[in-house]
Amino acid sequence: MLLSLSVVCAGEKRPPAPGPNDKCPVCGMFVKKYPDWVAEIIFKDGSGVFFDGTKDMFKYYFDLKKYNPEKSRSDIKAVYVTEYYRLTLMDGTKAFFVIGSDVLGPMGKELIALADDAEAKEFFMDHKGKRILTFKEVTPEVIKTLD
Repeated sequence: MLLSLSVVCAGEKRPPAPGPNDKCPVCGMFVKKYPDWVAEIIFKDGSGVFFDGTKDMFKYYFDLKKYNPEKSRSDIKAVYVTEYYRLTLMDGTKAFFVIGSDVLGPMGKELIALADDAEAKEFFMDHKGKRILTFKEVTPEVIKTLD
């Protein structure tokens, strides 16, 4: 399922927010119910999708053929994840992700997005994390360990 989002224009500081009927294309949950966990992928054509957590966003990202066969990774304009401490959306490709912590998201085990390495290390220690990863270090195999 592909949801239609407003185009993110040059100079716009905030990506669009999910509406009351936006569902995660991976699990089917209503995304707006979980504002502290929202993730988004926005495509170059202005369309995009919302997710109820970073884990489902990565599942979609790694298996676009399953969830959105008309799109490829080269069609992606931006990836956003909700940063844990600030509860604001940030560029997902610049986030640090802690896995294996004692903090659970709407779908259970989750990748916790942090703004920088220092905050990721602090969270890792405070919440019994197992690993800290960058966006490029997250793989389908890593995501499978969270199910």
